Amino acid sequence: MKARLRLLPEFLGVLAFGFVLYYAMVALQGSLGSDGPLFSFETWLERAPDSALYRFFWLLGDTSEPTFYASLFGGIGLLAFAFVGHLLYKTNSRLRGIPICYGTGLWPWIFAASLVGLGLSVALFGGLLEGGWAPTFVPFVSVPAAVVFVYGAGWKNALTGGILGALVTFPIAYGIIQYVLTPLGLPGVIGAVTGMWLGAILVLELCRYLPWMSRETAPSEGEDIPETGEGTDLPQPPPPVDPNRRGWFGRRVLADFSEAQFYGNEWASAGLLLGTLLSWVLNPLHPALGTGLLPAVILSQVLTAAVGVLLYYESWREKGWYPTFVPLVSVAPAMALAFGGTMQSILLGAVLGAILAPPVAQFVIDRLPDHWHLFIGNTLSMALSSLVVFLILRYALGFEVPPPS
Repeated sequence: MKARLRLLPEFLGVLAFGFVLYYAMVALQGSLGSDGPLFSFETWLERAPDSALYRFFWLLGDTSEPTFYASLFGGIGLLAFAFVGHLLYKTNSRLRGIPICYGTGLWPWIFAASLVGLGLSVALFGGLLEGGWAPTFVPFVSVPAAVVFVYGAGWKNALTGGILGALVTFPIAYGIIQYVLTPLGLPGVIGAVTGMWLGAILVLELCRYLPWMSRETAPSEGEDIPETGEGTDLPQPPPPVDPNRRGWFGRRVLADFSEAQFYGNEWASAGLLLGTLLSWVLNPLHPALGTGLLPAVILSQVLTAAVGVLLYYESWREKGWYPTFVPLVSVAPAMALAFGGTMQSILLGAVLGAILAPPVAQFVIDRLPDHWHLFIGNTLSMALSSLVVFLILRYALGFEVPPPS
């Protein structure tokens, strides 16, 4: 309790920042208009199926889709700043912050495998965008990275993970969204993350029988976070990584914004947010699937991350890592979008997600086989928690779902 009280000023500061940013964006959004220099999401979606240029833009935007941003500059910012974070990690700079990819040194291979999976997904299934949005982003934050974490660095593992990730995860996610969730009026995120956890189980089981896949050269795993020998040879992380040091809380909340991509680094998160805000300034109907609800999405994410990190601070101290990011990329933004960005949906989605999703994820993680990556627990929790919270808000509390625009 004393430890949480010590974090209270930082917690309140993060909340204040979130609300100030939200109200500033809401006040400014009307004056920005919808005919800015950047194309709208609607235009993007219309042109992506037939235009190679817009399909490439879609690929870049997909790297930010896990946070519900779908922002061209958000994706570019994420990747550029993640590269900076990796360089700072490699040079052991005091500015590196929380080591990217958990200090494994695997960022180049995680990026390569994920990009292969995303590229194949967009190339093979991008034509389906003619019928509306499709979860082509799913491989970028799931199976390809998991295969690299479990089997180690190298093109053999990166290509295997990337190719299988694209071929397996997208069809599962797309099928569930199109034929189950949409008819039932349930959030699409449930299908997207189900494609991730179910696809990961299928691919990781298959990899056990592929003759070229071997765990002999894979990184040794710690109790909670995979670590390579390269990572463990480096000096201890700088003070901000220590949960007992001043300033850790805010940096941890920021790092949670890039956890879905397996980066978990302040630089990557800052690039993602700054790029997304730039996209929003250039056209408020570009990010957040063109809903105009980016202010609500970001506020919900700041709140759920802050509440989660504060609530489970002792778990962070004891385990060194805890899945507080889970509601940030599922429950909180999904509820904000599902119920039209009302303040009630923002607050309740954020708080309920922060309470429920992390312990559910950790419960599953603690019971996973050794050859399954822990992200399976995270994504399964995203699906279950999003479903439960949506049902509570929709049917227990009577929240209204606005009609499609």
